[in-house]
This record gives sequence, C-alpha cells and structure tokens, in this order.
Amino acid sequence: MAHQISIRIDGKLVKVSAGSSILDAALAAGKDIPALCHMKGLSAVGACRLCVVELAGVGRLLPACTTPAADGMSVTTVSQKLTKYRRMILEMLFAERNHVCSVCVSNNHCELQALAARLGVTNVRFAYSYPKLSADTSHPRFVLDHNRCILCTRCVRVCAELEGAHVWDVMSRGTGSRLVCDMNQPWGASKGCTSCGKCVQACPTGALAEKGWCVEEMAKQPARVSRLAVIRGGGQ
Repeated sequence: MAHQISIRIDGKLVKVSAGSSILDAALAAGKDIPALCHMKGLSAVGACRLCVVELAGVGRLLPACTTPAADGMSVTTVSQKLTKYRRMILEMLFAERNHVCSVCVSNNHCELQALAARLGVTNVRFAYSYPKLSADTSHPRFVLDHNRCILCTRCVRVCAELEGAHVWDVMSRGTGSRLVCDMNQPWGASKGCTSCGKCVQACPTGALAEKGWCVEEMAKQPARVSRLAVIRGGGQ
C-alpha cells in the first residue's frame, strides 16, 4: 500500500497517496477544480492554468495538476482571487482564437463554453486577435479547426500515451503555436494516424470533430477515453 500523506484543502483534512498531485487530492476530497487540459489517465502538463490554487506560505498561484501534494500542505481552491484569475484566463482563451459558438459543431457540448458559463464569463475585456486560421478537412472522417483550438494538448497526449501513434504535436511558440499532424502535414496524408478517433473524443472544444455532424450535434465522450487511459496505465 502506498504511503499516505495528509493535506488540508479548504480547511478539510484529506489523506492521499504520496506522489499524488494537489488536483488528485482535491478530487478525492470532492472538490471540483476547473481544468481544461487535465484528463484522468493522461500525463499532467499544466497547459491551461485554470486549476491554479493558493498554497499557504507561497506567494504565487500554483497549478494543482502539476504540483505534488506534500504532507502538511494547506491549500485553498476557492477564493475571490482565484475566481478573478480563472475568469481572466478564460477571457484570454476566447480572445486568442475565433470562437464563434453559434456556428460551432460542439455548441452546448463544449467544455470551454460550459466553464465560461459556470464562472460567469459573459464578456471579454481583451482585444480579440482575430487570427487568420484554417481548417484541415483532408481526413476522410475528421476535421481540425484551428480557430477553436485552445492548445490543451489532450489530443497530443492521448495519441501518444494511449493509441501510441504519436501523430499530433504543437509547433512554434506563443500566439503562433499551432497543433500539427506528422511534422505539419495534412491530416489526411498522415501515415501514422489509425483513425481511431480518440483525439476527437478527448478534445474539449470543437477544434477536433467528426464529419457529418451539424451545429450543436457533436457531443463527445471524453470519460470513455479517460477510462481507457486509466486501464492502460494500470490505474483505478
């Protein structure tokens, strides 16, 4: 049996296995911390930063998914400060790409949209970037729309860690970062893609979708992919 440690989360004492992250401990305590890049069974990368928490004695916010839980920690997951920062992060995500929910295949089935509603994000204070981004429709079954991508890298990790195909990656840096297939080749020309669709189901927005679905029809099943990843990794 793994060694147990004790940490306080919002004042509640929680026992978790050593090596767990703060997010693991919070989930074990029944806390629902916002996150878009996290998926159970996959490696944690801290890409979206929405799971930031306050740690007693530390002067900066920390991503719960990549910060190891340590014995004696005291963590705050809900506060006015955290809500302010999480809202700001969501606004930046909306401003960075061209998210037009009304014509999106994942409208009303989008984790980004749902999280914005949950945190009360009704407008964006930042200037929209309006980048000129394309959609890759070269695959016979699926489509990649860069306008809706939030660079959570769920697709990258599920393809590498679960399917073992290593088709997806992220190129460039900063606002120029883009999801790419096989060293920036059209998805339809990929020799490594198995057309399993796991990346599509793992995507939290309408960036990856299956052809043949209209607006509001693309309801995904990320929990099924997560379960497969857990089983593959020997977790529970």
